[in-house]
Amino acid sequence: MASTPTTTARPVSAWPKDALRISFGIIWLIDAILKWLPGFRSDYMSMIMGAGQGQPGWLHWWFSFWTNLQHSEVMFFAYMVAILETLIAVAVILGFARKVTYISAVAFSVLIWATAEGFGGPYTSGSADIGTAVIYAVVFAGLLALSYYSGPARYSADYYLEKKISWWWRLAEMRRPVPGLPATAAPVPGPTAAISPVSVPQPRTAETAKPAEPAGRHSA
Repeated sequence: MASTPTTTARPVSAWPKDALRISFGIIWLIDAILKWLPGFRSDYMSMIMGAGQGQPGWLHWWFSFWTNLQHSEVMFFAYMVAILETLIAVAVILGFARKVTYISAVAFSVLIWATAEGFGGPYTSGSADIGTAVIYAVVFAGLLALSYYSGPARYSADYYLEKKISWWWRLAEMRRPVPGLPATAAPVPGPTAAISPVSVPQPRTAETAKPAEPAGRHSA
């Protein structure tokens, strides 16, 4: 009878998830660099005001609030957007305070989508997409979920800061890392064990019964 194949543990490589984070951080950094160009600052207010055009009447108060808030300090808010995007990009690339960075980036992306991109609308017959900022928010939420299941990122600043600062995991991880916990391992089929011969028991034969002695032969 053949024995059950054995399995061995193979550690899952850490670099793919870090490569995903760094790649997205570079994309975000390119977007942040564009925010430092003069054209963004000069068109900033017109972009905010244009986002409210054609929107449903029940949303007019929302766009009026943001227009009135930023109208007197256009340069301040334009520079603030550029600074925030740059900080997020650098933090994502370096893997610095990942939990705080991802949550902040989700909130910031949703805010951009709800103001400058006008919720991706107005949704008319000519609408082609729902905006890019909401997609950024989904990606950041995915990175946050990935960090929950995969734990500390080997190629990140958090990995080294957590060794030096005991409470840093609160800013970097979704849950407290377990010291000495081995890396997640994937089962790999091992070589099949050698088949050993199985002995087949021989059938047992009935013993030949002895004939009974006549009663008369026994002495009294």
